[in-house]
This record gives sequence, structure tokens and C-alpha cells, in this order.
Amino acid sequence: MNVNDSIAAIVSAQQRYFRQDITREVDFRLQQLRKLRQVLIAKESEIVEALRRDLNKSEQEAYTTEIGMVYKELSFIIKNLKRWAKPRRVRTALTHIGSQSMVYTEPYGNVLIIVPWNYPWQLAISPLIGALAAGNTAIVKPSELTPSVSKLITAIIEETFEPQYVASVEGGPEVSESLLKQPMDYIFFTGSTKVGRIVMEAASKQLTPVTLELGGKSPCIVHEDAPLALAASRIAFGKYTNAGQTCVAPDYILVHSKVKERFIAHLKTAITSFYGENPLINPDYGRIVSEKHFERLTGFLNNGTLRHGGNTSREGLLIEPTIMDDITWEMPVMEEEIFGPLCPILTYDNIHEAVQAINARPKPLALYLFTENEDVQDYVLSSVSFGGGCVNDTLMHLATPYLPFGGVGESGMGSYHGEHSFHTFSHRKSVLKQTNRFDFKFRYPSKNGLAILKKLMKP
Repeated sequence: MNVNDSIAAIVSAQQRYFRQDITREVDFRLQQLRKLRQVLIAKESEIVEALRRDLNKSEQEAYTTEIGMVYKELSFIIKNLKRWAKPRRVRTALTHIGSQSMVYTEPYGNVLIIVPWNYPWQLAISPLIGALAAGNTAIVKPSELTPSVSKLITAIIEETFEPQYVASVEGGPEVSESLLKQPMDYIFFTGSTKVGRIVMEAASKQLTPVTLELGGKSPCIVHEDAPLALAASRIAFGKYTNAGQTCVAPDYILVHSKVKERFIAHLKTAITSFYGENPLINPDYGRIVSEKHFERLTGFLNNGTLRHGGNTSREGLLIEPTIMDDITWEMPVMEEEIFGPLCPILTYDNIHEAVQAINARPKPLALYLFTENEDVQDYVLSSVSFGGGCVNDTLMHLATPYLPFGGVGESGMGSYHGEHSFHTFSHRKSVLKQTNRFDFKFRYPSKNGLAILKKLMKP
């Protein structure tokens, strides 16, 4: 059986299984989620090791950014699922007196989850949790660029679930292409804007709804009143975690010209504190995922002036945490999302200037603002469109199940995490339950019907 036939057989089996209505039962969903949690806890050391092999993530980084977030998502959804899944009564309009207005949530059916390589564990399991919580069947496509994690995801899914319920399909772009040709009921994609367009085009041919978690050049503004040492530590954490290979990493920094030099000094100190004098020999510093990405990133190193870092190891696929000064918007490093440990520094003299520069470019997935001035906070947050972000921090908005996470414009569409995951993978079905105890004659063609309707529905 070739790849296309094999994938078609999996999809067909999942469609048949879904039509049996087993996954619609909330108790069944909870049972499956609890079973998944038990397996994940038992496999934690293997998950840590797989992330180390593929991306050289330390155990602390792996737990903080991948494993712990999945545990939190699982526990939160298990705790609240029964409440979310109940039919919800909403208000009834005056014209509908005697009736009840209800919203029912129902699963879409067969869900496809396409996983990126930068957080290959969390960005596979977290959306899978939402899909199963909503009552769907699911196919997971792990990234071929992280083979150890991909293999482990497949092994765990095969151990935990029947393939007609959840399946993992490994392989390269040809497998993704084959999956996108299948009659899926929902597609959840995390990756680049370029590939996101391909996914959306494929989905449009079958009118399949999608969530696209993409990326972009996420700005970080450091205003003149920011606590510079603290800001530098939090920005270094957000920028250089996973060697900068984070969709919501600060892509570049817009720092007020009055504090630029002091900020750069603090940023250098933070980098050295986190990764040592020679990060290339730090066993816990992340590596670049592939030679292709390494070549792309090293090609930017001649842009502007290097203020810190810049050393590389081709053999180890390592690039030091790097600070780049004298950067202009026209340079190659500012033309695309960096997705690596290179940090361009630009300056501004007036906060309006910074906002105008950001708004002249595609809407970013994240924005970070460091200031204690509430007027500046209000101005930036109300003037710039972005997926989500933080004031006086980086990345942390991603780590709470209470906030929806997603992009806007070229940085994506749709959102998930916590209850938002449940609703992303659910169709909200509107139902009006009408009374038979009486009937309003004015709704039908009649002599006085129009006059009564005008009174009830007047502007």
C-alpha cells in the first residue's frame, strides 16, 4: 500500500469510528485524556531525552516550555470539560417569547494537526488535547526535522489510542501534501506564514475550517523609563530560549535612544549570566535545527555591527546569542522572521515613531512593551494590532490556560489554550426550542402583522 492509500485508509477508518458517536460522550473523552496523562507522566524521561537529541534542550527548558505546559493544559481541561460541554442557555429576544435559546457544542469530526519542529512536543500534544476534549478523532503529523520527538509521539499515540481514534503519521512534505488532500473536518497548522498559505489554499478546496498559528517579526519596545536590568533579563530569556527558535520570541528590539547603550550593557550581562562566557561549549544551550536554517542565520551576521556574540560552530549547528547594532529596516535581517539567536537593535526618540514603524509592517504574532508609564502602555496596546503579548515581560502570555493564544493577519487566525482550545475544535450549534402552548398570528401573512412586527422590531 502506498503512502496516499495508507493515509486514505486511516482517514476512512476515523470517519467510520466518529460516526459511531463514541467520542461524543464526555465521560469517554475524560477517560481518554486521563489515560493520556498517565502515559505522558510515565514517559517523561523519554520526552526529555528526545528533546535533548533533536534540539539540545536542557531538562529545565524542556519542562518549562514543553512538558509542564502540556501537563497544565491537560489538568485544566480535565477539570473543566464537563462544564464547558453542557448545552448553554442564552437570552431570548422579545419577538421569541415562549421559546428557549440554546447553544450546543459538538465536535467537527476528523481533525488534522500539523506540527512544527521548534516546540515539537508541546505543539503536537497541546492541540491534540483540545481536539480530543471537543470529541473529535485526530491525525497528528509530527515534524520530520525533529525525528526523535516524532518517533516518540508516534510510539505514545500507538500505545495509548486505537488508530481509528488517534493516529500519528510521520514523513516529509509529501506526507503533509497527501494529508491535505484528504476530506478532513478541521485542520490545525502551526508553522511559517509561507506554508500556512499553502495549507489554507488546500483547505479552501474542500471548505475545511482552519486554525493557522504562524509567526512574523514580533517587536519588543524598551521605553526610556523601563527598569533596564530586569527588562534585559526578561528579553534575553524570551529571545534566546531554544536558541531563538520560538514563534513568539522578540524578533527585534526598539529601544529608546536615551537608554540604548545602558540597555545593551545589561543585555550582555544577562546573556553571560544565562549561558556563560562561551555559550558554544555550554551543554545546555540549544542548537539550530538543521544545516539549512544554520546557513540562513549565519548569512545575517554581516548586517550592521556585532555588539555581542556572533561566533558559530558549523559542526554543532550552534550560533552564540548575538546582539546586532546599527541595523536599518532595509537590511536582510529585517526582511523576514529571524527564528534564531540574533537580536537586532533599532532606536526611536518618540513612542509614536516606534508605533508607526511597527504598523508599517505585517501584524506580528506577539508584541512586548517595557515601560512603567500607563499612558504609554494604553497608547501602544490600543494602537498596534498583534496576536498577543506582554507588558514588562516576554513569552509568558503563552503559558497560561486562561488566555487565548493565536495570531492576526499574516501571523495567523484562530486561537487555542484552555477553554479556547475546546471551542476551537467544537462547532457551536444554535437551537431555538419553541413552545406549542400558544402561537403569535402576526408572524404569518395577515392584515395587521406588519404593524405589530414594526413595533416589536423598531430600530
